[in-house]
Amino acid sequence: MRSPQFIYTTTFRWALTVTAVLAIFVAALFGFIYWKTEEYLIARSDSVLAGTLNIIAATPEERRLIAINQHLKEDSRSLQHAGLFDPDGRRIGGNLERMPPELKLNDTVQSVPIVKMLPDGGQTNCVVRAIARRMPNGNVLVIGREVDEANKISHVVGLAVTLGLVPAFFLCLIAGAWLSVRAQKRIEEINQRVQRIIAGDLSERLPYRSVDEPLSKLAIIVNGMLDKMETMIHALAGVGNDIAHDVRTPLTRARLTLERGRTNATTLEQLQAVADKSIVGIDQALTIVTALLRLAEIENSRRSAGFGEVALDEMLDEVCDIYEPIAENKNIALHVEATHRLTVRGDRDLLIEAVANLIDNAIKFTPEGGKVRVELLHGEGAAIIRVTDTGGGISAQERDAVQRRFYRSDKIRNTPGVGLGLNLVTAIVKLHGFRLTIFSGPGCRVEIACPDAPGWTQAAPASPRPEKLTHPSDAVVVSS
Repeated sequence: MRSPQFIYTTTFRWALTVTAVLAIFVAALFGFIYWKTEEYLIARSDSVLAGTLNIIAATPEERRLIAINQHLKEDSRSLQHAGLFDPDGRRIGGNLERMPPELKLNDTVQSVPIVKMLPDGGQTNCVVRAIARRMPNGNVLVIGREVDEANKISHVVGLAVTLGLVPAFFLCLIAGAWLSVRAQKRIEEINQRVQRIIAGDLSERLPYRSVDEPLSKLAIIVNGMLDKMETMIHALAGVGNDIAHDVRTPLTRARLTLERGRTNATTLEQLQAVADKSIVGIDQALTIVTALLRLAEIENSRRSAGFGEVALDEMLDEVCDIYEPIAENKNIALHVEATHRLTVRGDRDLLIEAVANLIDNAIKFTPEGGKVRVELLHGEGAAIIRVTDTGGGISAQERDAVQRRFYRSDKIRNTPGVGLGLNLVTAIVKLHGFRLTIFSGPGCRVEIACPDAPGWTQAAPASPRPEKLTHPSDAVVVSS
């Protein structure tokens, strides 16, 4: 016959172990109670024996035998023993057949075997606690008592252990079996749902109860992880389609241009024009691939070896110097206001890359004659980089969408770009533990809050700006 499966579960084995430990503890506790009770009863009996011996010994010699008989007569349970013996050990009175040979005559209570005379003339052997003393006339007085209370207590304790411990033991086993079956059913249910998740059902979640228990807490945590994984997988699937579409378009244009050029071009200048158009399409595809690789590098980075103290005011001046000529060409006023000296801990190149993308987007989507303002502020224990423009702005419904890869609003669909700029900024901000906020309304306002700014001081009067700088070699500026 096959054993029940729950017997082999860890829960049942732990229940069995706890039950065994409990049984041992209870048995030891009852044993201790019995030992201390027996010790107390024997001590009390010994005290009574010594007192009785003193009383009978103090009785006049001619009345001593009467006192012994009276003492035995008052014993309704026949537990008392007494005997008076002459110097040669012959019995004078009492219910002892003979004086115990092992008994010492030094007023010390001992456990000794005796031969007791029964009322019907018979005899019986038993072990009693006894005390003896030699009288002035040479006789020996022996007083004894059977300590049967200890035996009765032992019987009561054994019965209590049997009637209390054995049912409790089986109750613990039943509870252990129930808990094992219950846990086994829950694990089996979790296993079935996990198998459905492995099979591709990403909407499946682990069951949990609305109680404060470890398994439910674990299920809630795992469900949260599954929610994020489902979102990421769906996003990845969408990104894959977007990548294929956005890379295919410039490559298709480049291929068609080359194909037509090979067929129609008749001069070297025409071939060069075809090659230039093809290079533009290939560069657009390479820009997408480079931006995606950069995003993957930033999102997968867990190292802070490149982190250091970054002076935000100097960094903003440097980025704005780069974009001033671009803004002037579009007749846009680019203004930077960094009146605080603020430093944060981060990767300087990545922060330049993030700010450069924000300023690049602001200039791109601001109409000619507009304004772009870059500010460095300090508030609520954080350094804030704010980029504001007078462009069309971002609606409240699109504030989250614009941070996704390849997202492009309908109203800027015809503007050059691949839809990766703000996604790159989001990745850099997340890597640093900063906070990116996009505000809707007239124009566009984007803020990067750096909460670990160690402090700030008022900046000194502005010094002459350095010469115009070029883009950092490792920065990737991607058009949104």
